[in-house]
This record gives sequence, structure tokens and C-alpha cells, in this order.
Amino acid sequence: MSAPAPARHERWFRAVWRWHFYAGIFCVPFILWLSVTGGIYLFKPQIEGWLYAPYTHVAQPGVPMLAPERIVAAGTRAVPGSVLHKFVLPEAPDDAVQLLVGTGAEETRVWVHPQTGQVLKAVPEEARFMRVIFRLHGELLAGDRGSALVEIAACWTIVMILTGLFLWWPRGRKGKGPGGILWPRLGAGKRVFWRDMHAVTGLWVSIGAVFLIASGLPWAKNWGDYLKQVRVATGTAAGRQDWSAGSAADAAARADLDKGARAMLDEHAGHHGMTMAHVAPAGPALDRVVAKAMTLGLAAPAEVSPPTRPGARWLARSQAEDRTRRVSVEIGEDGAVIGSQGFGDRHWIDRAVGFGVAVHEGAWLGLLNQLANLTILMGLVTLAVSSLVLWWRRRSPGRLGAPAAKDPLRHSWALVGLTVMLGLLMPLFGITLAIAAAFELGARRMAPGLARWLGLRAPVENVT
Repeated sequence: MSAPAPARHERWFRAVWRWHFYAGIFCVPFILWLSVTGGIYLFKPQIEGWLYAPYTHVAQPGVPMLAPERIVAAGTRAVPGSVLHKFVLPEAPDDAVQLLVGTGAEETRVWVHPQTGQVLKAVPEEARFMRVIFRLHGELLAGDRGSALVEIAACWTIVMILTGLFLWWPRGRKGKGPGGILWPRLGAGKRVFWRDMHAVTGLWVSIGAVFLIASGLPWAKNWGDYLKQVRVATGTAAGRQDWSAGSAADAAARADLDKGARAMLDEHAGHHGMTMAHVAPAGPALDRVVAKAMTLGLAAPAEVSPPTRPGARWLARSQAEDRTRRVSVEIGEDGAVIGSQGFGDRHWIDRAVGFGVAVHEGAWLGLLNQLANLTILMGLVTLAVSSLVLWWRRRSPGRLGAPAAKDPLRHSWALVGLTVMLGLLMPLFGITLAIAAAFELGARRMAPGLARWLGLRAPVENVT
């Protein structure tokens, strides 16, 4: 009877190890950065509630409120040369009124006392604390270039998680129990402890982490543009997207809004034989529109925007953090409702993205959603820290590369195929993957010393 043939090492195994290892080297700083900034942004409602508490419940009982038109006049005077962009409906009748007034692409948020017209606070919208955190999280405060870096890191993090699960998959563990698979073995020494912390944490947070990463991709500049092109090509692009397309696109949208609002003011001034300086910033229609919007029960915060072209309507729109609760209502100058669009009326792609964004921001189920996301972020931080500890303890002298493979692993070609498919679905990742593969090939052929330092070894021959 012949001896059984030893299990063969597939030639793809080392590629799996390398992709996991080098993805980790690139992604760890981004994982730490995005986890911290994302963790802060999760609690935006609580943080902003604390920051802006001095501007709530400021009205005195028995004192009449100013008309919205007069409040807007006070707010635009506070920012010379500005016009009304948005009138934010107060969440409570005695709260200060928030206005977004603009000059070109620059917007300022102004808090106005509803009875005296006194400006209580004015701050550039993009300088507000949570807006800075939002840009730090999505763009590293570096515009489209920062967005591209975050997108690349996000895509490689998905690959890191998939390859990590593939390498974690239990094999040859008969009779050893679930320790080290479902929970860490705490009494087996430091080496085993850190290995288990890395592997077990990766198992438990993998699904949630991939969801958080994927639901954040529509915000990325390149992938967001890719999604738009696919939707245009498939005839599924309908309506205005309900999520940020990046700081540059947001600035362009603000500039367009400002240009349209000023054109409508000029037209209104011309009809009345006055100069623009003598025209009320929003006109008497604002009073009727705001009064009607207050009766619609829009989820807070809700905003009223002026028309920006002839024939357009005033727009009252919920900007609730939970996008599934958002409703937009068109209102005529006489205060009559012209039409409305709720979340269920949007295209299914917009609903899917909106739901994903709501969960991503921790807004879908309130505190429960926030705490669940925070747990995933803490798991990602644990993965990052434990990977650094493992690398430092196992590093080979004079080499940067991944540890040598010791276990046989079958069917790793399937993971390679999945990675290539991801490269097609996420073009920026596909480009960087091709660059990495070309770099490996060049290092093997032209820089053997560099290849050895990186851990790029020749494939193991099949054993028969």
C-alpha cells in the first residue's frame, strides 16, 4: 500500500500572504485615522446638541416672534454681501433661528434671536467642528486627492479582511476545540494571545467592517463618479443624489445655488423698479412658505430654500440624519403645497445608498446603531494594533515581507479571482492592484535584493 501523497502547496498561497501583509502595511494608518474620526462623527447629534445648547430656548414667554423675512434680513446683514441659501426651521418655537447665508460658494451659519433679531453667533459652515471632522474622515482635508487615498485604503482594507478570513480558516484542528477560532486563548502565552486577538477579532468584525466600508464608497470622489457613469449608462440616474459628492462638488453646488438666488432677487428687484439693495432678502413669500413648512411635520433638521430659477418653487426639505425619514416638499409663493417626494419615492439605488449611509453614520437606529458601529471601529483598531505587534514579534531579520508559509492551503485561486473581480468593481483599487503586481514582477526580475527584502520568493514547486 503506497503512502498518501503529501498535501501540495498551491502557488497562489504566497500571493494571498503578500496581499494580506502589504494591504495591512498600507491600511493600518488609515484604519486608525478613519476609526477615530468616524467614531467622533458617529455622535454628531450629541456633540452638536452640546455645542449649540446656548442657542436653544432663548425666547421669552409672551413676547411676539419676528416674521421670518425680518429674521433673514438680520442674518444677511451680519454677513455683508450675502443672500439667503437656507432657512432652518426651529426644532422648538423658542429656539434661535439658524440661517445659511452665502456669498458665492462660501456659506455662513447664523443664529438669530427669534424675538429681537440679534445675531447670537455666526460661523463659516465648513469651519464648524463636525464639518471639519466630516472632511477629515472622508478627504483628510485634502480634497479629491485625499478622497482618492481614503478610497484606495478602503478597498485594500476589504482585501485585507477577505485574505485574513481565508488565512484564518480552521484546518488541521481536530480535537482542539473552538479556542483561537471563536475566542482568544488567554492563557497560552503572549505569542498565541496576540495571534488570537488578531484572528478572532477579524472574524467577529469582518461582516460589519465590510458593510461600513462599502456603504462609505458612494461618498468617495472616484467611486462616486464611477457609480454616476454606470447609472447614466443604464438609465437609472434619476433625481438629485442625497449624499455628498466631495468638497469640490459641494462647493460648486453652493455656488450654483448662490448664483440662482441672486438672479431671482435681481428679477424681483427689476419687477418693482428697485435696486437689489432695497429688496428684502427673501421677500414676503418667505413668511407664507415658512408658516406652511412648519405644519408639514418634517423630520428635523428641516430647511427651506428659495427658488433659483424662473418657474421654480420654494423647497422645504428634511435633512434628518436618518435618510429614510427625509421628505422634500415643493411650496408655491402663496404657501400652497405643489408636490412632495419621500424616501420611498426615490429610485431603488438611491434608497439602497441612503439606507447604507444612514447605518454608516449611526443614524438608523439611534444610540443602538451608534454603539454597534463604535464596537466595529474598536474591533478595527484592535486588528490594526495587533497586526503591528505580530509583525514586530515575528519579523525576519533584514526583511520586511510576510512570514514564511507553513501550512498547506487549497483553493486560494478562488480568493485571487475574487480580488480581481473587486478590481473590476472598484476601478481605483484595480489600478493600484495592477501597479502592485507590475512592481512585484519588476522587483523579481531587476532588483533581486529588493525582492528578497520584500519577501518575494520563487513559487514552491508542486510535490507529487
